[in-house]
Amino acid sequence: MAKLVYASNMSLDGCTEDARGAFDWAPPDDDVFAYITGLMRSAGTYLYGRRMYETLAVWETDPGLAARSPLMAEYASAWQAADKVVYSSTLAEPSTTKTRLERHFDPGAVRELKAAATRDLLVGGPHLAAQALAAGLVDELALFVWPMVLGGRNPALPTDVRADLKLIDEHRFGNGVVHLRYRLQ
Repeated sequence: MAKLVYASNMSLDGCTEDARGAFDWAPPDDDVFAYITGLMRSAGTYLYGRRMYETLAVWETDPGLAARSPLMAEYASAWQAADKVVYSSTLAEPSTTKTRLERHFDPGAVRELKAAATRDLLVGGPHLAAQALAAGLVDELALFVWPMVLGGRNPALPTDVRADLKLIDEHRFGNGVVHLRYRLQ
Protein backbone atom coordinates (compact mmCIF):
# COMPACT_ATOMS: atom_id res chain seq x y z
CA MET A 1 0.00 0.00 0.00
CA ALA A 2 1.22 3.48 -0.85
CA LYS A 3 1.77 6.09 1.84
CA LEU A 4 -0.12 9.35 2.12
CA VAL A 5 2.37 12.13 2.90
CA TYR A 6 1.33 15.60 4.01
CA ALA A 7 3.88 18.10 2.71
CA SER A 8 3.83 21.73 3.76
CA ASN A 9 5.87 24.87 4.10
CA MET A 10 5.35 26.51 7.47
CA SER A 11 6.78 29.32 9.54
CA LEU A 12 8.32 28.61 12.93
CA ASP A 13 5.03 29.67 14.53
CA GLY A 14 3.20 27.09 12.40
CA CYS A 15 1.54 29.31 9.78
CA THR A 16 1.17 28.44 6.11
CA GLU A 17 0.13 31.97 5.09
CA ASP A 18 1.07 35.44 6.20
CA ALA A 19 -1.51 37.86 7.65
CA ARG A 20 -2.59 38.83 4.09
CA GLY A 21 -3.15 35.20 3.11
CA ALA A 22 -0.08 35.15 0.86
CA PHE A 23 2.46 32.35 0.34
CA ASP A 24 5.25 34.55 -1.03
CA TRP A 25 7.08 34.62 2.31
CA ALA A 26 8.76 31.28 1.49
CA PRO A 27 10.53 31.60 -1.87
CA PRO A 28 12.88 28.58 -1.92
CA ASP A 29 16.49 28.89 -2.88
CA ASP A 30 17.87 26.36 -5.36
CA ASP A 31 18.69 23.72 -2.71
CA VAL A 32 15.24 23.84 -1.10
CA PHE A 33 13.55 23.93 -4.50
CA ALA A 34 15.46 20.87 -5.73
CA TYR A 35 14.62 19.00 -2.51
CA ILE A 36 10.92 19.83 -2.80
CA THR A 37 10.98 18.76 -6.45
CA GLY A 38 12.41 15.39 -5.42
CA LEU A 39 9.59 14.96 -2.92
CA MET A 40 7.02 15.90 -5.54
CA ARG A 41 8.52 13.50 -8.08
CA SER A 42 8.35 10.61 -5.59
CA ALA A 43 4.54 10.74 -5.58
CA GLY A 44 2.18 9.56 -8.27
CA THR A 45 -0.89 11.46 -7.07
CA TYR A 46 -1.46 14.83 -5.40
CA LEU A 47 -4.55 15.59 -3.33
CA TYR A 48 -5.47 19.28 -3.14
CA GLY A 49 -8.18 21.61 -2.00
CA ARG A 50 -9.30 24.23 -4.52
CA ARG A 51 -7.05 27.06 -3.34
CA MET A 52 -3.84 24.98 -3.25
CA TYR A 53 -4.70 23.49 -6.64
CA GLU A 54 -5.30 26.91 -8.20
CA THR A 55 -2.02 28.17 -6.73
CA LEU A 56 -0.03 25.26 -8.21
CA ALA A 57 -1.88 24.80 -11.52
CA VAL A 58 0.33 27.50 -13.05
CA TRP A 59 3.07 24.85 -13.27
CA GLU A 60 1.06 23.49 -16.21
CA THR A 61 -0.95 26.47 -17.43
CA ASP A 62 1.96 28.95 -17.61
CA PRO A 63 4.74 27.44 -19.76
CA GLY A 64 6.86 30.52 -19.10
CA LEU A 65 7.55 29.31 -15.56
CA ALA A 66 9.36 26.19 -16.74
CA ALA A 67 11.38 28.24 -19.21
CA ARG A 68 12.95 30.35 -16.43
CA SER A 69 15.50 27.77 -15.28
CA PRO A 70 16.35 24.07 -15.40
CA LEU A 71 15.18 23.73 -11.76
CA MET A 72 11.82 25.26 -12.58
CA ALA A 73 11.51 23.02 -15.65
CA GLU A 74 12.17 19.97 -13.46
CA TYR A 75 9.50 21.02 -10.95
CA ALA A 76 6.97 21.69 -13.72
CA SER A 77 7.72 18.27 -15.20
CA ALA A 78 7.21 16.56 -11.83
CA TRP A 79 3.97 18.44 -11.17
CA GLN A 80 2.55 17.69 -14.61
CA ALA A 81 3.47 13.99 -14.45
CA ALA A 82 1.38 13.30 -11.35
CA ASP A 83 -2.33 12.65 -11.21
CA LYS A 84 -4.25 15.27 -9.25
CA VAL A 85 -7.47 15.00 -7.25
CA VAL A 86 -9.02 18.34 -6.34
CA TYR A 87 -11.64 18.49 -3.59
CA SER A 88 -13.92 21.46 -4.16
CA SER A 89 -17.60 22.27 -4.13
CA THR A 90 -16.99 25.56 -5.97
CA LEU A 91 -14.48 24.79 -8.74
CA ALA A 92 -16.33 24.52 -12.06
CA GLU A 93 -13.71 22.35 -13.76
CA PRO A 94 -9.97 21.70 -13.54
CA SER A 95 -7.66 23.75 -15.73
CA THR A 96 -5.01 21.00 -15.98
CA THR A 97 -4.73 17.53 -17.46
CA LYS A 98 -4.53 14.39 -15.32
CA THR A 99 -6.86 16.10 -12.83
CA ARG A 100 -10.08 14.75 -11.34
CA LEU A 101 -12.56 16.90 -9.43
CA GLU A 102 -14.32 15.54 -6.33
CA ARG A 103 -17.07 17.57 -4.65
CA HIS A 104 -16.28 16.34 -1.13
CA PHE A 105 -13.53 14.55 0.76
CA ASP A 106 -14.39 10.87 1.19
CA PRO A 107 -11.98 9.02 3.53
CA GLY A 108 -13.10 5.63 2.19
CA ALA A 109 -12.30 6.64 -1.38
CA VAL A 110 -8.85 7.88 -0.30
CA ARG A 111 -8.20 4.56 1.48
CA GLU A 112 -9.06 2.78 -1.78
CA LEU A 113 -6.80 5.14 -3.72
CA LYS A 114 -3.91 4.40 -1.33
CA ALA A 115 -4.52 0.65 -1.54
CA ALA A 116 -4.47 0.70 -5.35
CA ALA A 117 -1.54 3.10 -5.78
CA THR A 118 1.93 1.90 -6.72
CA ARG A 119 3.51 5.22 -5.73
CA ASP A 120 2.98 7.47 -2.72
CA LEU A 121 0.33 10.17 -2.57
CA LEU A 122 0.91 13.74 -1.39
CA VAL A 123 -1.73 15.86 0.27
CA GLY A 124 -1.23 19.61 0.08
CA GLY A 125 -3.02 22.37 1.94
CA PRO A 126 -3.73 22.57 5.66
CA HIS A 127 -7.52 22.21 5.50
CA LEU A 128 -7.52 19.06 3.38
CA ALA A 129 -4.59 17.66 5.38
CA ALA A 130 -6.53 18.25 8.62
CA GLN A 131 -9.38 16.14 7.27
CA ALA A 132 -6.97 13.40 6.20
CA LEU A 133 -5.22 13.47 9.59
CA ALA A 134 -8.53 13.31 11.46
CA ALA A 135 -9.54 10.31 9.33
CA GLY A 136 -6.27 8.51 10.15
CA LEU A 137 -5.14 8.49 6.51
CA VAL A 138 -1.83 10.36 6.76
CA ASP A 139 1.24 8.13 7.13
CA GLU A 140 3.97 10.78 7.12
CA LEU A 141 4.49 14.52 7.53
CA ALA A 142 7.10 16.33 5.41
CA LEU A 143 7.37 19.79 6.93
CA PHE A 144 9.60 22.57 5.64
CA VAL A 145 10.04 24.94 8.57
CA TRP A 146 11.13 28.46 7.58
CA PRO A 147 13.15 30.59 10.00
CA MET A 148 10.55 33.28 10.57
CA VAL A 149 7.61 34.07 12.80
CA LEU A 150 4.71 35.19 10.59
CA GLY A 151 1.88 35.79 13.00
CA GLY A 152 -0.14 34.69 10.01
CA ARG A 153 -3.03 32.34 9.48
CA ASN A 154 -3.97 28.84 8.41
CA PRO A 155 -1.92 26.67 10.75
CA ALA A 156 -0.05 23.86 9.01
CA LEU A 157 -1.25 21.37 11.61
CA PRO A 158 -4.74 21.06 13.08
CA THR A 159 -5.19 22.00 16.71
CA ASP A 160 -7.91 19.41 17.37
CA VAL A 161 -6.14 16.22 16.24
CA ARG A 162 -3.63 14.27 18.31
CA ALA A 163 -0.92 12.37 16.50
CA ASP A 164 2.13 10.67 17.98
CA LEU A 165 5.10 11.05 15.66
CA LYS A 166 8.50 9.49 15.10
CA LEU A 167 11.20 11.61 13.45
CA ILE A 168 12.54 9.62 10.49
CA ASP A 169 14.58 12.28 8.69
CA GLU A 170 15.77 15.85 8.98
CA HIS A 171 17.71 18.06 6.63
CA ARG A 172 19.09 21.55 7.24
CA PHE A 173 19.50 23.98 4.37
CA GLY A 174 21.98 26.84 4.15
CA ASN A 175 19.19 29.43 4.18
CA GLY A 176 17.96 28.26 7.61
CA VAL A 177 15.05 26.11 6.39
CA VAL A 178 14.76 22.74 8.11
CA HIS A 179 12.95 19.77 6.56
CA LEU A 180 11.44 17.46 9.17
CA ARG A 181 9.95 14.14 8.15
CA TYR A 182 7.82 12.27 10.66
CA ARG A 183 6.03 8.94 10.58
CA LEU A 184 2.70 8.77 12.36
CA GLN A 185 2.66 6.03 14.95
